[in-house]
Amino acid sequence: MNNYESPFSGRYASKEMQELFSQQKRASTWRRLWVALAESEMKLGLPITQEQVDELKANVDNIDFNRIAEIEKETRHDVMAHNRAYGEVCPKAAGIIHLGATSCFVTDNADVIIMREALRLVRAKLLTVIKNLADFAMQYKEMPALAYTHLQAAQPTTVGKRAALWLQDFYIDFCDLDYVLKGLRLLGNKGATGTQATFLKLFNGDVDKVVKLEKMIAEYFGFSDVFDVSGQTYTRKEDMRIHNVLSGIAQSSYKFAQDMRLLQSFGELEEPFGRNQIGSSAMAYKRNPIRCERICSIARYQLANAINADMTASVQWLERSLDDSANRRISLAEGFLAIDSILNLLIDVTKGITVYPKVIEKRLAEHLPFSATENILMEAVKKGGDRQQLHERIRTYAMEVELARKQGEDVSLIDRIKNDPAFRLSEEELKAILNPRDFIGLAPLQTERFINEKIKPILKEYDGKYADSIIKV
Repeated sequence: MNNYESPFSGRYASKEMQELFSQQKRASTWRRLWVALAESEMKLGLPITQEQVDELKANVDNIDFNRIAEIEKETRHDVMAHNRAYGEVCPKAAGIIHLGATSCFVTDNADVIIMREALRLVRAKLLTVIKNLADFAMQYKEMPALAYTHLQAAQPTTVGKRAALWLQDFYIDFCDLDYVLKGLRLLGNKGATGTQATFLKLFNGDVDKVVKLEKMIAEYFGFSDVFDVSGQTYTRKEDMRIHNVLSGIAQSSYKFAQDMRLLQSFGELEEPFGRNQIGSSAMAYKRNPIRCERICSIARYQLANAINADMTASVQWLERSLDDSANRRISLAEGFLAIDSILNLLIDVTKGITVYPKVIEKRLAEHLPFSATENILMEAVKKGGDRQQLHERIRTYAMEVELARKQGEDVSLIDRIKNDPAFRLSEEELKAILNPRDFIGLAPLQTERFINEKIKPILKEYDGKYADSIIKV
């Protein structure tokens, strides 16, 4: 344990996401690109044999990283180190590997291929979170709860409607992710400055073959399109768009987890808590919301990490510079590992939220009389009271009760009103006015409509493509 290990690898991210950004995956994807290039060039008439292509295919995963490191130490060039090491295990094909290409043919195209797989994994896990929250929202769509503005008690909502707010944020993230994912393109084979001049020379000026080569390579990896124009690299605004999707998920996750932490402190909701889980090393009674706290912590990292893509896209020099390489290698991989870690936790939390109805009911009952003052006023006026006088009385009582509570006194606004003959309202009449369901408006209907019209269609479209994960807490 003498070497540093990223916490994402050791504690947080799933095995499947780590594998996507492993050295093995990166190197084998480079080799698959070299295979696709050689095979396509062969089919278009260049002097490459099937034997050479078969040799390349047979050694895609035969990677000696120690040998690659030796060569890179000498050449100071990672792509050429991989190229030469590939050639050493493919002696018959060594002379045609990377024919006509520049380094970004493998680095940029591989990045897109790997990020497409990573986005698909993110989408599957995000769908699981969406399904969990949709089920929760529907189950509690009619349970009245105290709502807050400015973190001060406000008119009631429902437990399910609040969950629908979280759900809507994740739905927006899903739509953004799906749009970016479906629009991903390869760089293609653009050459050293994006002009494809080398490939044009290889094919003796045959423009159609150059264009067809690019399409064949894209189709080889299941892409329908490549960038129309580029320098040596694809525009780094594409990385920015991907990072923005990840950042959006981090924002929504932070909002959800922070709300859960507040509600858990109120005693209304609680994240899963294991039988043998320890909340605090000092305070044995503690039930800390560690999952949601961890979500917030990692989300904050990704919100800061995402700005790397903005900066990189803005400082590219002409057809390219190399100051993006190390940054991208770190920030893109770590961004996906961060979101994967967050989604693993979200799946766990959203499928195991505990609701405490009695606490919710009690907290609502304490504050509902204040929200109901207008309704009480109207009923009193119907019984012949003077609205202006009653308004002043109820305002005065509300201020007195609020102040008394802050001073630790147990007082009731309803008792003040009930005992004031000017209001002419009995205790039974006041209780009838204070029915919580009369104050939640369209919250249940809004929740149901949103889930039926927006959420259920995407869950149906991607039925069976959700993803659970090993949860590391």
